[in-house]
Amino acid sequence: MLQNDLILRAAKGEKTERTPVWMMRQAGRILPEYRLVRSKMGGFIELVKSPEFAAEVTVQPVDILGVDAAIIFSDILVIPEAMGLPYKMVESKGPWFENTIQSAADIEKLKIADGPNDLHYVCEAIRLTKSALSNRVPLIGFAGAPWTLLSYMVEGSGSKTFSKAKKFLYSESKQAHLLLEKITQSVISYLKAQVEAGADMIQIFDSWAGVLSPDQYREFSLRYITRICDEIQPLVPVTVFAKDAHFIRKDLGSINCATIGLDWTMDITESRAMIGNEKTLQGNLDPCLLYADFATIKMETEKMLRAFGPNRHIANLGHGLYPDTDVEKVKFFVDTVKNFRF
Repeated sequence: MLQNDLILRAAKGEKTERTPVWMMRQAGRILPEYRLVRSKMGGFIELVKSPEFAAEVTVQPVDILGVDAAIIFSDILVIPEAMGLPYKMVESKGPWFENTIQSAADIEKLKIADGPNDLHYVCEAIRLTKSALSNRVPLIGFAGAPWTLLSYMVEGSGSKTFSKAKKFLYSESKQAHLLLEKITQSVISYLKAQVEAGADMIQIFDSWAGVLSPDQYREFSLRYITRICDEIQPLVPVTVFAKDAHFIRKDLGSINCATIGLDWTMDITESRAMIGNEKTLQGNLDPCLLYADFATIKMETEKMLRAFGPNRHIANLGHGLYPDTDVEKVKFFVDTVKNFRF
């Protein structure tokens, strides 16, 4: 039995004594302890593929920040790599693929990833993390949404517009669906392996949802996320985070997930009205607020909590922590949520 199951209860719509809190990118560069572990490795990808070290940095935010859940230290791009498309992480620039998907032949070469085998290092990191947590808090597993993964596999790197990836949807729509099908099957296998290894919850990150039109999103993203949720939600609660996709909030309210993540540009009251009362909402503090003074952080955090209300809310940022954020201010945000009562 978990000593602290607040997040699981909140995701299921059950009563909680207070609002639970965790943060995207909580295990990472804001923590000196993380940087110390990272310095022992050859690079980011090497750390991801080292289960013992990945487990160590996964647990750090629980010990240091006091969050109500851990999220496994990994990367969404382990899926393309497991499918046969390796990537590099370029310092200060982000992910980069030497080879990209440009044709039907490229898609044909890709395999459907086998979660337990092709991504065994993540599963082992989950098992080690569960042991280290000793049932203190839940462990969140995750994967990238198929559209977001496709966008990197076609574009080759990050982009403001992902115009190459969007061109692929328009000019090669049949091939795009074939690629999305392979990615979706890979993600389902991977997430089932994470659950089998001990993940208590799952989050699907659709980081580049906002670059698509509503119709494109429904065709090339939502239909595949829906399939993933239908496979995983019966096993553990699933959260869907579609960044910048204001237009899809109502649709998300009808799919088979427990929680919907909101970014900081999404109005809380409007979102609840659009999504309905049958889903838990997660978010949505602006990460840049943590650059403010302590009084402002407290005021805005409590304002956010009151707007969400006491039921069906998991406090989080509207996106990941920025690496130059003051650790003490991050702790203060967490403590402000934990001390707040309605």
